[in-house]
Amino acid sequence: MTRALLLPWCLGLIGSFLAEAALRPATAPPWRRPIASLAVHLGTWSLAFGAFVLILQRPWFALVLFLALQLVVVQSSNAKSKTLREPFLCQDFEYFLDAIRHPRLYIPFFGIGLAIGASLAGLATIIGFLVFEPSLPSRHGTGTFLAGVLSIIALSALPLMAGLRRQPACRLDPVEDTHRLGLFSALWAYGLLARRPLTVTESPYAPAPEPAPPGQHLPHLVLVQSESFFDPRPWHGGLRDDLLPHLDALADQALARGPLHVPAWGANTVRTEAAILTGLDQQALGIHRFNPYHQLAHRPVPSLVAELKRLGYRTVCLHPYAASFYQRDRVMPRLGFDDFIDIRAFERDDYCGQYVGDLALADKVGRLLDEPDNKPLFVFVITMENHGPLQLDDRAEDEARDLLAADTPPLPDDCEELASYLAHLRNADRMAARLRRQLEATPRGGLLCWYGDHVPIMPEVYRHYGEPDGDTPYLLWSSRGRGDRSQASMPLEAVQLSQRIWQAVIDEAQRAHDGWNQDHREQA
Repeated sequence: MTRALLLPWCLGLIGSFLAEAALRPATAPPWRRPIASLAVHLGTWSLAFGAFVLILQRPWFALVLFLALQLVVVQSSNAKSKTLREPFLCQDFEYFLDAIRHPRLYIPFFGIGLAIGASLAGLATIIGFLVFEPSLPSRHGTGTFLAGVLSIIALSALPLMAGLRRQPACRLDPVEDTHRLGLFSALWAYGLLARRPLTVTESPYAPAPEPAPPGQHLPHLVLVQSESFFDPRPWHGGLRDDLLPHLDALADQALARGPLHVPAWGANTVRTEAAILTGLDQQALGIHRFNPYHQLAHRPVPSLVAELKRLGYRTVCLHPYAASFYQRDRVMPRLGFDDFIDIRAFERDDYCGQYVGDLALADKVGRLLDEPDNKPLFVFVITMENHGPLQLDDRAEDEARDLLAADTPPLPDDCEELASYLAHLRNADRMAARLRRQLEATPRGGLLCWYGDHVPIMPEVYRHYGEPDGDTPYLLWSSRGRGDRSQASMPLEAVQLSQRIWQAVIDEAQRAHDGWNQDHREQA
């Protein structure tokens, strides 16, 4: 029995280090890691091996299955590092389930061929080992089998617990932590940290003035989180200056505008989303910065939504996708939204490409603004039209050619993603124009804030033209025309934009109230 377990255990331990060596960026070699991290690796492999043997009753099958699963994590990490500049984290395990629920969002980045090949290889391996490897209980008896396997599981706890107690502290830099600690140790460290609840002691928002601005003077507020939106003109250098004419006009008259430093690259929308809606920075979120909605689904925190609701706003979240994605159906009510309008409110005719189009969202916002309600309205719009994978998009490349400058050569053959992206940007610009007209037509007037959550995923395009800096544009515009065309661009962090929006609501209400008082004094 001992011999039957010892050889696959030894070979599997070596194999786990070899599989980890395929990570890119690479981890530090084992001899350069802390002893505690090596103990965690040893304990993790031993515990997993024992558990798999207990279930499968076949040690070689357990070895192959574990290494296959480890390679799936390694490949996922490499794909994530290539597209998102970040390795696989413990928080990412839930995305394997999301890949089954929403395959279009994930499988193309992982590799459709690899996913099919891995599935077929896994099925063949399972069948092969079940047929050719006899079970240990049939060879050594059930009692001996249980004693041997349970001993491995019990002994594996010793290095694992000792290593976790003495492991160096994480710096919450995923690339650096994974390199320094190794894959298993980094996964354990981030997973244990994530169990600590998020605690927020004070609101990041300035208190509302006393007395609060009268409700009739509060402006409507439309806040648009434009999916994968950034201005590609400075980055590419060969696009027409009038690529985004309506957004340019809004920026010229904006209360504030400039580059927005967002905590996400290519994906992880909820990082930027949470920063805007809560005003909580990376320091306040700690380990929960990587997916804040894990905590926000369970506990309330101060939010821009709640502050606006206290002023008397009706609060609506509008997102043309499944409400359960990222647990938004649980998070948004906790943040203070009265209503959450999701994909069920749209028809097939509303689609533009793979997802509901931006113009359909603008029309939905217009209908909300037209509803006979004497309350000011706050609408948070999370768009989807620009969402990848852009290589699966069917937008015509001819439309994108019109957006290139006259002396710019055609896009390379492997830059179809950029062609699709530019075509969708035109609709984002038209959406902004439509929202502007809607707010100008309302008697109450309103504020429009527009920003991108992150830059798009276009690795082949970036290989040709270089990567953008990761910032996205923002603008904050008022229909009351208070913008200063000479105002300089103002770089902001995402949490600073959240606070700037809150202050703009108060300022606009106060100006309207002061103007109303002045008119009445003059009439008197």
